[in-house]
Amino acid sequence: MNKVGAKVREIRMSKGLTQEQLSARCNIDSWVVSRCTIAKIEAGHRRVIDVEISILAKALKVKEQALFDNLN
Repeated sequence: MNKVGAKVREIRMSKGLTQEQLSARCNIDSWVVSRCTIAKIEAGHRRVIDVEISILAKALKVKEQALFDNLN
């Protein structure tokens, strides 16, 4: 299940990043992910596995826990 999508979007937007920029940052860290996939993650339509959580956090320059903070 995807519980972090909304938080990924919130953090991405707070840092002024586009979905394309976030996908490019993830691609640098060996996870080939498209802008469309980022959109699906943010919308909660795609699962996010543990290794992807780590890559997203690194790409967003936050700790992994930040992706889980204040979840309803």
